[in-house]
Amino acid sequence: MFNTTDIAKLILRVSVGILILFHGIHKMIHGVESIKKMLIGHSIPEFFAYGVYFGELIAPIFIILGLYARIASGVLALNMLMAMFLAYSFSLSLGKYGGLSVESPLLFFIMSILIALLGSGKYAVNNK
Repeated sequence: MFNTTDIAKLILRVSVGILILFHGIHKMIHGVESIKKMLIGHSIPEFFAYGVYFGELIAPIFIILGLYARIASGVLALNMLMAMFLAYSFSLSLGKYGGLSVESPLLFFIMSILIALLGSGKYAVNNK
């Protein structure tokens, strides 16, 4: 009756999309000044900070809808790689409670790679 694989893809897409969308909305409200500072600190032009709007606002909407979700999740994966580089310098240090400091962006990176590999599933705008 129900294909549990497609339901799992839907749950993965919607949960990743909504959780990242909160980060994008925060940046839309409060701006990207902190990202600009991190970019400048790594000698990267600050205009790249505006790419976060695409990676954390537009891509998650596409992922939630299942509209070109493979491409959108690739954009999100790149966004998370940059976040891990800028904010954590790819450090594998432990945080205050024993988990990796880079744990959240790493999980989002892994989940976005899974979406790119698995596709949208049956319950998507362009069901692929």
